Amino acid sequence: MVFEPFEDESDFEDLADRLNDPDPAVRRVAVMDLADTADPDAIPMIARAVEDESAEVRLQAAIALGEFDGLAAATALCKALQDADGKVSRVAADSLAELKDPEAADPLLELTAHENAKVREGALLGLKQLRRPDALANGIEAMKDPVAAVRIQAVGVVGYLKAEEALPALIACCRDEDPEVRRTAVSALAFTKSSHARDALLAALGDDNWAVREIAAEVLGRFPIGKDAQKLIVLLDDPYWQVRVKAVRSLGVQKVSEAIDRIGAQLDELTSNLRKEAAAALGEIADRAALPYLESLVDDPDPDVRKNVRWALGKIG
Repeated sequence: MVFEPFEDESDFEDLADRLNDPDPAVRRVAVMDLADTADPDAIPMIARAVEDESAEVRLQAAIALGEFDGLAAATALCKALQDADGKVSRVAADSLAELKDPEAADPLLELTAHENAKVREGALLGLKQLRRPDALANGIEAMKDPVAAVRIQAVGVVGYLKAEEALPALIACCRDEDPEVRRTAVSALAFTKSSHARDALLAALGDDNWAVREIAAEVLGRFPIGKDAQKLIVLLDDPYWQVRVKAVRSLGVQKVSEAIDRIGAQLDELTSNLRKEAAAALGEIADRAALPYLESLVDDPDPDVRKNVRWALGKIG
């Protein structure tokens, strides 16, 4: 985008006149022109358009404000977030998520307790990227929200902060009634080495939602699992290949030699991603018992599988 800063006051006056035009199409284009200038002095004028009677003009204002940083833009976007038009509030939430200025958190913190669930969700979405430590309490409280979409964003806020004191709340969300909340909470446990988090992840391996099992299998690769490796090995029979891929990867990272035969069996799968991960995992384990499985795949039709097989054979020597 080519920015054209205002050269003199007459440019402001012209755009101000166009923002008052009776035709909403003219007002909408004026908002676009203000955004193209990238001049911070344009923010108050765009903020006026947030309250325009036309939803299309308000929508354009929410988009335009996403081009700016700072508290003034964030405050105007918070107003747009509360718009009665769902499209306007959604765009405002997305624009808030793009703001990287920590000052933008101040108006957002207040909105995490707003009566409208969409506003609460959007405020938390904006807070997540800012990683403000003082948002932790708001995030933990919002993890008990009656609306699942709000809880998902709250888990994101807390997960980004990587605070050990939030672990009990995150672990509780691993048992949430909503599968996406559970999946997000399980993913958020990747930052810690807590034994309580490890237990929650092991429990999540048995979740009835495959996406939760998948992320639990992946995150467990970061934890020493010892005798509980069998719970990961069981997942090699999962009906979803995506789950098996993550289980294979974590078993390789953990160098679980008792899983060699079960991982080797994955080399017969039609899904090339699974064969590729199985070859890599056998290389990580680096046990000569894996040689027959790897040698059977040196001519695999997938070049990525062949590459991993060669690498694994080299690791085993």
